[in-house]
Amino acid sequence: MRLVIAHCSVDYAGRLTAHLPPAPRLILVKADGSVSVHADDRAYKPLNWMSPPCTLKEAEDGVWTVVNKAGEKLIITMSEILHDSSHELGTDPGLIKDGVEAHLQELLADRMETLGPGWSLIRREYPTAIGPVDILCRDGDGATVAIEIKRRGEIDGVEQLTRYLELLNRDPRLAPVKGVFAAQEIKPQARVLAADRGIDCVTLDYDALRGIDDEKLRLF
Repeated sequence: MRLVIAHCSVDYAGRLTAHLPPAPRLILVKADGSVSVHADDRAYKPLNWMSPPCTLKEAEDGVWTVVNKAGEKLIITMSEILHDSSHELGTDPGLIKDGVEAHLQELLADRMETLGPGWSLIRREYPTAIGPVDILCRDGDGATVAIEIKRRGEIDGVEQLTRYLELLNRDPRLAPVKGVFAAQEIKPQARVLAADRGIDCVTLDYDALRGIDDEKLRLF
């Protein structure tokens, strides 16, 4: 990972345009190619970012241009670099799910038919270069589907599934891969983001999956 603290302005050109005036900011360049720009006042959420796959070009005049496969651009204009360092973090072991999430994954994998007729499991914890996908399966039409399971579904979970989908869709053996975001409770903001990215949402009923209640899962 590369960490750069710089006085810079940021311009985004894509489906929308956005401009950040000059100010001191933290820029993260991760091993997966992603670039994100952070301020000191909004916790983990970046001011702007570019998800992989994308390319970064650094010009001698201090202008960074990040371009993704859709041709969208993130242009960072440096006026002063205050810090620039790189660090090898190695392979992350990934988030260890709590007991409920792990059990939800196990139950859903054993009862794929609750998502619809003809759904079938390919593998639980399907390995990728950025971590395991909770469930990889096929829907009733034979299409590949990646499912991310949370106890509480928030924007971070949708972002995580988006990264998995971008990677899985590079594999010609699997593509095209659709996404399903599944949780016991899904926040409205997460539903909006999922819909914008073509990801379906499923509300999981823990008791129904355990066979205590006959209510079906709700696919939105």
